[in-house]
Amino acid sequence: MTKILITGAAGFIGYHLVEKLVHLNYEIIGLDSINDYYDVNIKYARLHNCGIENTDIQYNKPVVSSIYPNYSFVQLQLEDRENLENLFEKQKIEKVCNLAAQAGVRYSLQNPYAYLQSNLVGFLNLLEISKNNHIKHFVYASSSSVYGLNSEMPFSVHHNVDHPISLYAATKKSNELIAHSYSYLFQMPTTGLRFFTVYGPWGRPDMALFLFTKAILENKTIDIYNNGEMYRDFTYISDIVEGVYRVIENIPQPNLNWNPANPDPATSTAPYQIYNIGNNKMVYLMDFITELEKQLQKKAIKNFLPMQAGDVKHTRADVTDLIRNLDYKPSTTIDIGISNFVKWYQDYYKL
Repeated sequence: MTKILITGAAGFIGYHLVEKLVHLNYEIIGLDSINDYYDVNIKYARLHNCGIENTDIQYNKPVVSSIYPNYSFVQLQLEDRENLENLFEKQKIEKVCNLAAQAGVRYSLQNPYAYLQSNLVGFLNLLEISKNNHIKHFVYASSSSVYGLNSEMPFSVHHNVDHPISLYAATKKSNELIAHSYSYLFQMPTTGLRFFTVYGPWGRPDMALFLFTKAILENKTIDIYNNGEMYRDFTYISDIVEGVYRVIENIPQPNLNWNPANPDPATSTAPYQIYNIGNNKMVYLMDFITELEKQLQKKAIKNFLPMQAGDVKHTRADVTDLIRNLDYKPSTTIDIGISNFVKWYQDYYKL
């Protein structure tokens, strides 16, 4: 079995990726700091579903799942370089999928240093240790937020993305640049994944669908920015995870046609690749809310507000490369995705 390290394993995407890969002949080492950026209880509940009990978790002490014999979990910070190095040496990891990060565009406006530590120092530690341990493929989460001031639609990985409008986005763009330098200098294959507005069961409590659902059910007001004139490429969690799985199995090769006089940002003369993973559809935010109201059978109390700093009006993923290279295109519609989320939410909170 291929041994893969999944960081952010107690997180939204990490949890679903672990659930998929443990059934596909991988040996998984899950890592997470279990910080309190949002309610840790949902993180522990995700781990519980994978056979890891919070009472068994001790910092830097791997725990074997009671459900999946090929899954072990360790609580560890990526900033903890010494213990991270020891983990790689002991576990003989072959591939890395880095989903750990300090998330959230708006939170980065108030807590910038948290992003530098996790998203830059932690990322560099992981890359350097991966290089030293001859990792076969380093896959990492980037974000659609890197497109920043770009207005050309759909967003393409072949567009220039040098104008981020939040620190979170800037750290993700930095990850792509740092990864490229390692691919170029050390021939370490790296692939960056720009995720587009991920939603679904076990989602993050700080994201719109979760916040809206909670507020509507509690008869509270929902805040709608830019007076509702927002469009998002909402991408269902299982579509994201399928894309990540295919990328892990598809090690990037140098682009032999790469032209330094007209450089392609998505590829390189090094084993380096960037993909969008999105639904390739723009959904009007008000239509998204209407669908949620339909599934909840309850109207939202709406509070319309101006645009928030760091936010963008439109996102839509060009997934041409994903289709061509991996024969894959996300396709879950919002009626199915929101329905699945609502059912999970009501079951999780016993409503």
